[in-house]
Amino acid sequence: MHRKKMFTIKNVGQILLQRQMISEEQFQVLLAQGEAQAQRLAGAQQAGYSRRVLHAPEKASPAEVIASFNLEIPGAGGRLLTEDAITEVLAQAVGLPYLKINPMKLNLDLVTAHISRPFALKHLIVPVGYEEGVVVLAVADPFNEEVVEELRSIKRMEFRRVLASRNDILKILREFFGFRASVQAAESEVTAGVDLGNLEQFVRMKTGHEIEGTDRNIISAVDFLLQYAFDQRASDIHIEPKREKSLVRLRVDGVLHNVHVVPKQLHPPIVSRIKMLSRMDLAEKRRPQDGRIKTNHQEKEVELRVSTLPVAFGEKVVIRIFDPDVLMQELDQIGFYPREYQLYSSFLRRPNGIILVTGPTGSGKTTTLYSSLRTLSSPEVNIVTVEDPIEMVMEEFNQVGVQSGIGVTFDKVLRNVLRQDPDIIMIGEIRDKETAENAVQAALTGHLVLSTLHTNDAPSSVTRLIDLGVPPFLISSTVVGIIAQRLLRKICPACKKERRLAPDELEYLGLKRAGTVWFGEGCAECRGTGYKGRTGIFEVLDVNEAVKGVISERLDLAELQAVARRDGLVTLREQAIRKMLEGISTYEEVIAVTG
Repeated sequence: MHRKKMFTIKNVGQILLQRQMISEEQFQVLLAQGEAQAQRLAGAQQAGYSRRVLHAPEKASPAEVIASFNLEIPGAGGRLLTEDAITEVLAQAVGLPYLKINPMKLNLDLVTAHISRPFALKHLIVPVGYEEGVVVLAVADPFNEEVVEELRSIKRMEFRRVLASRNDILKILREFFGFRASVQAAESEVTAGVDLGNLEQFVRMKTGHEIEGTDRNIISAVDFLLQYAFDQRASDIHIEPKREKSLVRLRVDGVLHNVHVVPKQLHPPIVSRIKMLSRMDLAEKRRPQDGRIKTNHQEKEVELRVSTLPVAFGEKVVIRIFDPDVLMQELDQIGFYPREYQLYSSFLRRPNGIILVTGPTGSGKTTTLYSSLRTLSSPEVNIVTVEDPIEMVMEEFNQVGVQSGIGVTFDKVLRNVLRQDPDIIMIGEIRDKETAENAVQAALTGHLVLSTLHTNDAPSSVTRLIDLGVPPFLISSTVVGIIAQRLLRKICPACKKERRLAPDELEYLGLKRAGTVWFGEGCAECRGTGYKGRTGIFEVLDVNEAVKGVISERLDLAELQAVARRDGLVTLREQAIRKMLEGISTYEEVIAVTG
């Protein structure tokens, strides 16, 4: 009887050794400890999958076992040997194309239409593309050729294989089949969820391992959707009703991606489930509403801010995801250059005064403010925030949420906050004369006040305060510093490539010459975008004696900018160009963000 070929820890180790992905010493470690490690992994996986409707194959693959040793690739600058790196080497060895599956590029119907869930799980295969009548099939086992022949005869279609990691395939099968199964079941059975008690109600979201077939299907579909968004590092989920369908989109690194299409009849129950979790009025469909959900992901608490808006075809829902690791960072890690960091740090050390952070929605102002408050937080100070709404509930601060509907407005809360013996006050936004006057009053009475404004650059914030009715002499005596900021997408380090700027590009940026600049070619790591993560750029205006001298009723903005420039102010455009020349971001991103 012919014995089927298969990968083992030994022969995979030999392939890696031949290609200099591991050393001889590392190979010997794999031979000595590989089988014991495989048994440990198998036990851990079975425990994790015990309650899961998508049961995983019992044994970990050799690539998974080897990757679990966290071996360093020789001569690769500390880069670890991952399951993806091993799978790519194995694909070359067997002559199959390698594919790092990008969930954002997959079509839900394609993944779930051609192959049943039990069959896909049994053979660890998933359809990932359709090209000229041929279905592209990602497989974990390159030697299982019989499954392709079986599919050809049953489906009467052509299939082409690519090799992908076992974990990637399992993740797609769980998320896509799980979401699809929930949506299909919910088309015939629509149910509601549970009521929540208060702002801090903790909603324990099931993971893909725990969502069971017996659960109510709308609840499962919403859980799958939220877990998928967490896994993709999304900052926002958009659920948009259209004429004949409902569209689900995720914003990742500032860019929206289409991810799912949901039958139109399921849009109302999905919205109702989300409204119930976020303590909104289920019956109110004509007015916008706001709510929040607290849940967990990978043993971290995550806050979700939910907004509904009636549009032409129903209620649109946007869920903003607040990851504490993103919202609360060390100030020196968010993108400041040394001059700007030192200036801003000096503002924070002031005993009193107003610090303004400006920029459009989505420019990272909240991250800067929360990170600043975290820096200032200590047992010796009383920090009070007034927000609309509270972005993220933090124990270190005393947070007050504005509720205009019952008369709890910024200016009214601020009057009462001053009686609460605060040292530092954070105001979510200065948007009217009353709030501006209260902020000034707080600064004059010895408090440090942090707040935001919506202006394009730092100098124009002074004009905005004058427009709001704050006398120039009060601006001079209370405002200590103003920061304008934006977020630039960072080039993906895995597919970074060099290029030269064309003459017209140099002219557009106002540069006489420039060396090499970089861009991201697009790869599996960055989902083909060329970007991964974001960094801040900051224009910092120090309201010193020279700047105070030009602030008057008839303020000349050009004169203020000229004085600030002489004092060393670096504009947002110049900061962005510097990030480009240092290989952190691209020419295209500089233009998109700074105009």
